[in-house]
Amino acid sequence: MIRLAPLVTVLVMIGPVVAGLAGTVLPALGWLPVLGGEEISLATIRALLSAPGLATSVWLSFSTGLGATLIAVCLAILFCAAAQDSRLFRVTTRLISPFLSVPHATLAIGLAFLIAPSGWAFRLLSPWATGWERPPDLLIVHDPHGLVMALGLVLKETPFMFLMLLAALDGLPARRIVATARTMGYRAMTAWLKTVLPQVYPRLRLPIFAVLAFATSTVDMAILLGPTTPAPLAVRVVQWMGDPDLSRRFVGSAGALVQAGIAVAAIVAWVAVERLVILLGRRWIRGGGRGRGEGLMRTLSIAAMGAACALAILSLFALAVWSVAGAWRFPEGLPGDLSLDGWRQGGRDLWAAALTTVTVALAATAAAVVLVVACLERETRAARRPGRGVDWVLYTPLIVPQVAFLFGLQVLLVAGRLDGGWFAVVWSHLVFVLPYVFLSLAGAWRRFDTRYIAVARSLGRSPTAILFLVTLPMLARPVLTAAAVGVAVSVALYLPTLFAGAGRIETLTTEAVARAAGGDRRIIAAYGLLQIALPFAAFALASLAARRLSAPR
Repeated sequence: MIRLAPLVTVLVMIGPVVAGLAGTVLPALGWLPVLGGEEISLATIRALLSAPGLATSVWLSFSTGLGATLIAVCLAILFCAAAQDSRLFRVTTRLISPFLSVPHATLAIGLAFLIAPSGWAFRLLSPWATGWERPPDLLIVHDPHGLVMALGLVLKETPFMFLMLLAALDGLPARRIVATARTMGYRAMTAWLKTVLPQVYPRLRLPIFAVLAFATSTVDMAILLGPTTPAPLAVRVVQWMGDPDLSRRFVGSAGALVQAGIAVAAIVAWVAVERLVILLGRRWIRGGGRGRGEGLMRTLSIAAMGAACALAILSLFALAVWSVAGAWRFPEGLPGDLSLDGWRQGGRDLWAAALTTVTVALAATAAAVVLVVACLERETRAARRPGRGVDWVLYTPLIVPQVAFLFGLQVLLVAGRLDGGWFAVVWSHLVFVLPYVFLSLAGAWRRFDTRYIAVARSLGRSPTAILFLVTLPMLARPVLTAAAVGVAVSVALYLPTLFAGAGRIETLTTEAVARAAGGDRRIIAAYGLLQIALPFAAFALASLAARRLSAPR
């Protein structure tokens, strides 16, 4: 088992991606015999190119994804440079971590509840500040330029990039480097940007590429916040693939390939801008400026991060208020009374979706933890760390747009009569949970002091006994934390559930997105709060269990 673990893990992560891409490319070229496509042709490509509004959809996906990623990365880097080694930095580090467990769909729903014309923000400002007695006729959510969708992506991806930056800083003596630069007269923020950032940025490239791929191809946030006439390309691809006219699935496959091309184009554009920034940055560093005017930039960087955090918190708070709201007429700032009608009206559907979400998340996470522990144990026994190629393998399911290969994977599941089942959904979730669990656990596992293992071997214990009696108990906290991360990732997955479940497996995320189109806000808020509650519960239980398992025995 231990020896085969790396091979099995690679097959689990890369196999579905490769097979799914093959299952997407062939229908895009007109070949899918089960639907009558028995010869290769470009008719499908021509049909896609003739789709109305295609260029607008492509531009929306590209511009919002690239723009949101750029803002999120800049926010994380500038805040880290501006607030380094301060109390604010330490507080933010503790507070921003829980945002990783907030699903994209939940944050998008909360943001819509906050800034919509009838949302909480306008209620608090009306009528005393705006003069409005009725919701204004403004197109804010679903604006044609995708600005609100980009804002939602920034709010969600900034915490991720910040934590990736903290992980990249681990092992780098940043404080000592900055202190040395300051002895030469550099201000703190300028010293960090000139001496630390060039060393830490190469470790951020793969996470940035993953964010780019997701942001350019997101479906749930695009449905909840993005334009509708036309929608971003990923949303239209999903619509084509779910069209009752099965011939539209050929067009959907071609659209999925274009979506993959958009992600590649965004990454290429990022690399091009990166090269330009490196060129200009070298000149800036050589210029020798000590950063005398950095005070304003420092203030703006901290204020921007504070505004992003405040907006995200208010969005989640708006969700909580709506979940217990009774009668709430505009422009009242608070509900006239509190009620649990939203939870009651959700009824069995709400709790059935929650149960399915929990079982799928636990199964996918358990399988991921077993595989990751086996891979890392194999690495420990071989006393050899893998090369940089492993990072590309880990990030492959995250960099390849989900919509580009999940349809092809669905075709294979249908051919094997496995679609629409619980095991198919667990398998599709495992593809995405595995990389996050590995990335969460690998650092702590590799820093483990192997002298404990040497002592146990000298006492005659077998490698397997050492794993269960020494290594795992001592690494209980990082193992359980990685498991909690896996649960949070699984709870948030939308497209894998939609495609592998064939619409028959309902989770909190799929139901929340489906109901958000026009359902009762109180019921939608109840679904959103449960989406948050499950990851938070996973992290709380992981902390309690780790404390118990780590206690001296």
